[in-house]
Amino acid sequence: MSTPNLSEPVRDLLTAVLEAIDLQHPATTGGAAAHDRLLATRAVHARITLRNVLDAGPDMGPAWYARYLRERLAEHPVTGYVTVDQANAALAEGKTWSEAVTPGEGQ
Repeated sequence: MSTPNLSEPVRDLLTAVLEAIDLQHPATTGGAAAHDRLLATRAVHARITLRNVLDAGPDMGPAWYARYLRERLAEHPVTGYVTVDQANAALAEGKTWSEAVTPGEGQ
């Protein structure tokens, strides 16, 4: 479904909010704590951004807020656990389940 009535800056801001909270699920329960901590931190940044857009404060415009949020998200990259997609890709490469769900460098 398209939302043509949204301006591009507003659409970009909403996309940034979705990027903040749309984390892939961990492949195993062992990654749940890292996932949940990361999601909570990123959700706080999204909430702060939305609160600033909707409440008092200077009107910086949606493009500025989208950039600001992405800068905060870059401080909290999605690492520390193996996602379902990462595990499936590793399995497709011929790795064992144990190898596929063991976090490697950059995860």
